[in-house]
Amino acid sequence: MKVNDIMTQLEAKHPGESEYLQAVREVLTSIEEVYNQHPEFEKAGIVERMVEPDRIFTFRVPWVDDNGKVHVNIGYRVQFNGAIGPYKGGIRFHPSVTLSTLKFLGFEQTFKNALTTLPMGGGKGGSDFSPKGRSDAEIMRFCQAFVTELWRDLGPDTDVPAGDIGVGGREVGYMFGMYKKLAREHTGTFTGKGRSFGGSRLRPEATGFGALYFVNRMCETHNIDLKGKTVAVSGFGNVAWGATMKATELGAKVVTISGPDGYIYDEEGINTPEKFNYMLELRNSGNDVVAPYADEFPNAEFFPGKKPWERKVDIALPCAIQNELNLEDARKLKENGVMLVAEVSNMGCTAEAVDFFIENKILFGPGKAVNAGGVACSGLEMTQNAMHISWSNEEVDRWLHQIMNDIHEQCVAHGREGDYINYVKGANIAGFMKVADAMMAQGVL
Repeated sequence: MKVNDIMTQLEAKHPGESEYLQAVREVLTSIEEVYNQHPEFEKAGIVERMVEPDRIFTFRVPWVDDNGKVHVNIGYRVQFNGAIGPYKGGIRFHPSVTLSTLKFLGFEQTFKNALTTLPMGGGKGGSDFSPKGRSDAEIMRFCQAFVTELWRDLGPDTDVPAGDIGVGGREVGYMFGMYKKLAREHTGTFTGKGRSFGGSRLRPEATGFGALYFVNRMCETHNIDLKGKTVAVSGFGNVAWGATMKATELGAKVVTISGPDGYIYDEEGINTPEKFNYMLELRNSGNDVVAPYADEFPNAEFFPGKKPWERKVDIALPCAIQNELNLEDARKLKENGVMLVAEVSNMGCTAEAVDFFIENKILFGPGKAVNAGGVACSGLEMTQNAMHISWSNEEVDRWLHQIMNDIHEQCVAHGREGDYINYVKGANIAGFMKVADAMMAQGVL
């Protein structure tokens, strides 16, 4: 396999799909050496098949607002790879949603799900619909219209969507309700459901909690004590909230959160129940801004239009959206002595930033490993639904902890380069080999 040759072909087939092409190049570059040790993969066209989705559904979603006006959005579902289990991945409602975004997320999800050791394939879906400023009734009508088009291609052993940006428990509930009505079955076809109808405990916190379990293992492996370390977090939604709470519990001090309007610096630490609860209030307000935090807690400062990566911290955790941390940010972090960066968002760093961290031997955890706690907990929800049981907080947390430790060990096993562990390489090789082995065993499909 020659990565540049494959990328040239892909760029010709899919011009302008920058996020998708970036994700594919990053994985193929990591696995090139291992792949070329397996001539049977080349003969079977594993890479050529793996970089293209199994199928893509694109459809219009007409819905009526509270004033009787009809709107039309575009809906998507990308079923990327089902070699190791039913397609599994979130649904995103945001104006920035494009097919390129969803293909990159589905591609990443394939390897992330493989790393969890749970039997889940990779998928992703969404729409350019924005829930911001919409009433509950409007959001319900949109969710029902979205699922009305898609429901025939979903199912507990076919494709199991979950939430993502713009899709929380409310939206999942509306979509599941319509699916249940149309399919006439009550199965674990969505995850992130309400606790009263099959949802798992700890699901809102799982991505952030799992990320800190992974970061803690990175620290332990390199004889770093997480206690007392300062942490920059971006974002302020569920992921940032969970990461901030678990970092605090493990003894670190989170000093930033951020939004599209800028970032908050709280030198005292975002480390009290009042501050955690206020993060939830900000998220639920629908205003998508963090500036009010500084009014609520006067010792904190708000920096409009800036990103938190300019602060001097020990650990940086991008928790918001793809490519939010670029090469310039990476250089600032290095100048300020950062020792560890971990993507809690999907592909939170640009390719140039990732290369910079690795070249400078700064510990770097890629999103497909670090943030796998969310989909791992979704997999645990699927298990509970299939068994018709509900586990306690302690049972779910124990499984989550074990899964994140197992993912870390896979990354170490495949990513060690002398004294440095290349977690990007380790995660990509571990995930790829599992999917490739399954595809080889199942023939040309």
